Order: sequence, then C-alpha cells, then structure tokens
Amino acid sequence: MSILKVKNLNIVDIKTGRVIVKNASFSVQEHACLGIVGESGSGKSITVREILGVNPRWIQSAGEIIFEGRNLLDENEKLRKSVRGKKISMILQDAMTAFNPIEKIGLQMRQTFMQLLKASKKEAEQMSLAGLKKMNFADPRKVYKSYPHELSGGMLQRCMIAIALVLQPSIIIADEPTTALDSINQLEVVKQFQYLKELSGTTLILISHDLGVVQRLADNVIVMKDGEIVEDGAAAAVFNEPKHPYTQYLVETRLQLSNSYTNSLQNGGEQEHDYSRAP
Repeated sequence: MSILKVKNLNIVDIKTGRVIVKNASFSVQEHACLGIVGESGSGKSITVREILGVNPRWIQSAGEIIFEGRNLLDENEKLRKSVRGKKISMILQDAMTAFNPIEKIGLQMRQTFMQLLKASKKEAEQMSLAGLKKMNFADPRKVYKSYPHELSGGMLQRCMIAIALVLQPSIIIADEPTTALDSINQLEVVKQFQYLKELSGTTLILISHDLGVVQRLADNVIVMKDGEIVEDGAAAAVFNEPKHPYTQYLVETRLQLSNSYTNSLQNGGEQEHDYSRAP
C-alpha cells in the first residue's frame, strides 16, 4: 500500500529559469524503505525537501505530492507545517549543524516534544530519555545533559533518530545520513536505521550516493540523473540487473571500488608477511 505518491513533479529555480527536477513520479510503500540514489546535483535532495515544503522561496514546483489523500503542494504553509516533524520527519546530513551548539541535547529534545506533542516538561524529559535508551546509549542521562560538541557525529545522528522515534511520524526522510561520518560511525548509524525499521515499522526515504548503504536498507530504489528518474524498481532488481546505462555505471563503479579495496588489503597483508621474513 502506498503511503505517499509523487506525480509529475517539476521543480524550477525561478531565479535562473533552470528546471531542476523534470516530471518525476514515484510512490513510497508503507512500512518499507525507498532509496533514492544519484550523484550530487541529480535532484534527489531537493525532491524530498519539496515533500516537506522547506525549499527556498525561489524554488517553485508543479505536480502532485499526495499524502493522506491531500496534495501537499495545494496546502497553505500552516497546514504544511503541521505535517513537518510530527507526520513526516527529516534526519539531516550533518548532525552537528542540526543542533544548537549552545544548548544541551536534552533541552533541545524536550522543547521539540513540548511543541509538537504538547507534552509537559516532565513528560518531555521522560520521552527524551526513553528515546535515547532505545538507541542503545550506555548512559542516556549523560547524553541528555551533554552539549552537541561533546558527542561524536555518530552519537548525534542517533540522537536525531531518537527524536524521530519518539515523534512516531508516518515517514522519516534521511538525507545522506552517513556522508559526514567515518566508517565506524557509518556502520553504527546503518545498524540504528535497521533497528528503527524493525522496531517501529516506520516508512523510510533514504537519500544517498552510497550504494552500499542503500543496498543494505532499501526495499525499493529510484535512480536520478540530471533531475530525471532514469530507473526504479525493487532494490534487488536494480542492483543485480540494472537496465539504464547510468545505473549500470553506478553499480559497476561500486564493484570496482570494492574489488580495489579488497585487493589492496590482500596485497598489503602479503607485503607485511614478506617484510617479517626479511633479514
């Protein structure tokens, strides 16, 4: 069952007249993860930001974004705002800039729940600690009392996921959630998204140029190039039998990089073994 449908979406920068997204149509299945892949400038991030209605004023769109039986593009700002956060949440690319650096994590979480869920201060604190606990923090209260700079990028990503988990939105959009992280934190965040899917059954939209992350999390995939959707389908089919030349290029490039990395590790191991036998 589709929870969100995008039909014939066109997005234009009225300052330059450039068409950024051309006639994009896709659907998001309930309790599943849709992966959107493509290089920088392909239009993937601006597409999902249009779903939330957070693009700059000079970005204009036409078409349909159907959610809960309504075309979001026809709604006024007050109604769009009522959808953001509570019904459709977004986890940003750079976790460090998502939080106010001069306020503790707990205060920011508490304020979010008091505003969006109309919770009391005490209830909001309990919600915050419960959310952090579900993200497997060893000491949730310590995280709650920390400033953003005292936490790693991976820990901040988990804090954002904890907020989304408490809000229980119908859809969570994650825009390049692992780009700013090292490999260890990337793996941790991917595990948390897997946990989120299994725990809450939340519908996910995952935007990434990292095919490995998308392949691990997504049930369905759309591929964007120069503002157009060039391929879409089940993740297994897109990755194993890509039809469009651009998708084939992306998959082949990832395989080459993976093979080069594996070979370098093997060669490095052999060289280390030879040095150990040297006189």
